[in-house]
This record gives sequence, C-alpha cells and structure tokens, in this order.
Amino acid sequence: MTHGIALVTGAWLEDHDPGDRAFLKIGDVPLESGEVLKDVTIAYQSWGVLNENKDNAILVNHAMTGWSDVPGWWPSMVGPGLPFDTDKYFVICPNVIGGCQGSTGPSSLAPDGKRYGSRFPSLTIRDMVHAEIKFSDVIGIDKYLLAVGPSLGGMRALEWAVQHPDRVGAICTIGSSAVATGDQIGTASIQIRAIKSDPDFNNGDYYEQEQGPIEGMGIARRIAHLTYRTEAEMDVRFGRELQGDDTGRYAVESYLDHQADKLAHRFDANTYICLTEAMNSHDIGRDRGGVVAALETITIPVVAVSIDTDRLFPVRLQAEIADFAPLAAPLVTISSPFGHDGFLVEVESVGNVIRQALKLAE
Repeated sequence: MTHGIALVTGAWLEDHDPGDRAFLKIGDVPLESGEVLKDVTIAYQSWGVLNENKDNAILVNHAMTGWSDVPGWWPSMVGPGLPFDTDKYFVICPNVIGGCQGSTGPSSLAPDGKRYGSRFPSLTIRDMVHAEIKFSDVIGIDKYLLAVGPSLGGMRALEWAVQHPDRVGAICTIGSSAVATGDQIGTASIQIRAIKSDPDFNNGDYYEQEQGPIEGMGIARRIAHLTYRTEAEMDVRFGRELQGDDTGRYAVESYLDHQADKLAHRFDANTYICLTEAMNSHDIGRDRGGVVAALETITIPVVAVSIDTDRLFPVRLQAEIADFAPLAAPLVTISSPFGHDGFLVEVESVGNVIRQALKLAE
C-alpha cells in the first residue's frame, strides 16, 4: 500500500500515455540461456539530429532504475551547449530489454496475449547489448561516436567495447565495474529475497491481482538506496541529534519511505529482479580468459570514472578498467559526498568528463 493507493505495478502499460517515447520492433532476440525473446519492442527517446553521414550519434546506456528519458534522470546533460550537445550530436537512449518503461520485459504482453510474469527469461548484460545492437541496426546507426553509461549502463558500455569495437568510437563507463563483486551480489540477493517474500508476489504472476509486491520492492529499494548514498551523508542529514517525527519514527525512515514510494509509481518488481540478477551475473572475463585478459583486448579509447565515496562500486573497480584497457585514459575520480548517486548529482564534473571522452572519440 502506497499513500493508501493499491498498486500492482509502476510499469508503463500499453494503455498509458507514451509521452515522448518512440517504439521500435527489432524482431527476435536469441539469449545466452538458449531461449529466444520473441518480437521484441524497444522504447527509446532521442535528441538532436542524426547527420547525413550518421556519424554523430551518442548511445546513452541508462542505469538499473533509469529509463529512456535522459533529461529526466540526468539533468543539465542533454541540450544545446550542454555536454551532450544537441547542436552537434544525435543522442539516443533505448530502454533496456527486461525493463518496464516500454521495452519488452516481464510486464509486457507475451505472444499469447498474457503478461510474461514468471515466464520471462533470465537475461545477462550481453543479452542486453545484443538487443542494443539489433536496435541500432534497425534504426540505421552503424557506429556510435560514444557509448556512455553509469552503473548498469557502464557494464553495457564496457561490453560494447569488448564485443563490438567496430560499432563504437569510444566508451565512458561511470561508477561501474568489469565484474560483479561478492559484496554487490550479497546485498542484491537480499533485495531479491525481499521482493519474492512479499505475499503479493505470487511467483511473479501478480499482474491480474489488485495488489502487487509493492512492499517487497519498497524494502529492496530502501536497502539499495543506502548503498547508493554514504554513511557520512546519512548521519549529517538524519543523525540521532535530529529528532524523528511525532510518531516516534526517525527522519531517515521517512526519507527511505519516500524513495520506496517514488519507485513504486514508475517501476516493476519483476523488472527489479530481472535487472538485478543480470548485474549479479556481470563478468567481462567470462569465457574470455578472465577480466584482465578481456580488458586487454579492447581496441578503442576507454574513459573510466569513479566517485570517491561510492561504497557500492568502490574506486578500485574503475581503476581496474583504467589499468588494463590498453587505450584507457587515466582514471577520473570525482569527489562527491553523495556516493554512488554522485553521477546523478555532480553534473558539472560528470559533464566535463563527457566532453573529454567525446574529444577522444572524435
């Protein structure tokens, strides 16, 4: 229950206003599992104009709970004169497969006309990149000037560099890694358990119910949000010297409730699980001789960006990328009190890095 309103899912559904989203059919997508995701739709948004030579395109890979509307989650980054300068570049952001904002995911209608729910196949980062390649083929972009993304988006950008160096001029990976760590997997597994333990989860087949696993996803989001921010920030804003509300609750509880409430209105619990499990499986070195060997095969410029207070993706993870990718620029570390979420907040510093990465790509 959220603000007294029963919710099943915060996913975009077919009868909802699409807003500025466009939708592209890319056909069937074979998956690493051996399954085939049929008749896939990709929701996307774009800004600027693709030039005659089609060589001014930038691919933005969103983070886990991001979506195709880049200005909506990454303010002051897209527009005339901004880092993603729409006077010069064609900027495009597809919503990832498995997502819940218009691309084919667990809340989408399967070929039989019923929502996938528990039938939606497991995905890997490489599956997501395969779908992005098919999307690019259908939309007519042979090569991006730059692929850039934070967190989950950075994982996908790195896979682009390893798998498809002929399709991208350079990459910029922000607050991300070459492989999921045990700490990340452990924290994520608890979040997944919270969702699956919700009585309304119904093994993922909750779309025809009056109530979905909103409470379980809310607990997952509360846990995740603490990993996105920093201990120091939490103490400054919500330490014990700051009184709770008149019900005896601490202010930090209200803050985390607010974060959970916001997500409930724009996200889907099955997608949360699907994308989290894909991130847990991330390993750039799988079947490639290990992480270092895979990084050493990259033949395009790489810009790796860390946030100095990021406790979810600590600096050492981006340093590994910068150390072993042959054409990597020196590691860029952004100072921020906001932890992993620093990539969303420190837009001036991140914007400067984007401009530098574009110079390398050009």
